[in-house]
Amino acid sequence: MARLSSAFEMAWGSLDAATDEAGWRTIAIEAAGPIEIHAGRRFPENQESMLVRFPTLKVGAAEKLPDGQGFAVERVDPRDDGHKWLALTRKIDGSAELFSAMVCDVAGALDLAAEEGSDEQKTMRSFLGRVRAWQEFMRKGSLVLSAEAEIGLIGELKVLAALINAGVADGAAVGGWVGPMNGLQDFLLGTGAMEVKSTISATGFIARIASLDQLDDSILQPLFVAAVKIRQISTGENLPDIVAASRALVSGEEGARRVLSERLIAAGYFDSQADRYIRRFELAGVRFIEVDSNFPRLLRGTVPTAVTRVFYDIDLDKVPGGSTDVAFILNRLAAI
Repeated sequence: MARLSSAFEMAWGSLDAATDEAGWRTIAIEAAGPIEIHAGRRFPENQESMLVRFPTLKVGAAEKLPDGQGFAVERVDPRDDGHKWLALTRKIDGSAELFSAMVCDVAGALDLAAEEGSDEQKTMRSFLGRVRAWQEFMRKGSLVLSAEAEIGLIGELKVLAALINAGVADGAAVGGWVGPMNGLQDFLLGTGAMEVKSTISATGFIARIASLDQLDDSILQPLFVAAVKIRQISTGENLPDIVAASRALVSGEEGARRVLSERLIAAGYFDSQADRYIRRFELAGVRFIEVDSNFPRLLRGTVPTAVTRVFYDIDLDKVPGGSTDVAFILNRLAAI
């Protein structure tokens, strides 16, 4: 659970000053088990930071640290005593509101790791994984999903549940959900991939294809499209209900729970905004269609060489074939 923002914001406020003197000023915040957490500002830039110190773990030079829109992570030595910290710092053009929400969520992830008794290596992975999830989210820049993005996330979570219920291991299913992390397709499974398209339209199924590579089965085979139809209904589930059901599915595996939380953030879902999602839905059906030579699509080899980027729509209701047998699809993917 994310921490309250007041502790960080009060600390940043008390440290705010105009000075040309270079260096760090920090205030200790409640630790996450053995992991020290400070709110700080580095001068003369005077930007807000969250500093995290792992007692014995060294963050190797080869570790690529996240650097996203609105924030950066770097190795620092705020006390000039040789002890390295990781500093999560707001960039000057970054939203103060989003950065505060990010810091509180990342601190909450460290708290959860401490509660679960994670060692320092796992805790650092939790920290970096959570920050990378925010790195993807920052591309979107809003704490509330659009109506279209809400439907898309519901479709992906319904497919995730279908995969787990059909026998895909929790960790493999959640780890394979790469769409929120800017993956080419939404799921990487076994030897292939799956792209999820969702609609609430009662007539037609218009799916937006985002690139010339998204439906290219020469990159990964086999490749499937999961066409998810959702019906809005007053007695159905809202998005927070569906998120809760997804979490319950992976509740027995610590790693899968952590990755699911990261993927939800990267997708733009935050528990703090749950009351904003009031629409209720039920699953009307899922059709899995294999992408092969008969599937209508545009590929790099079929468009003029001068065409380098495209967005186009396909009516999936007009694409023949398909199966609702999840086990068959997973066997084709060698995922179970």
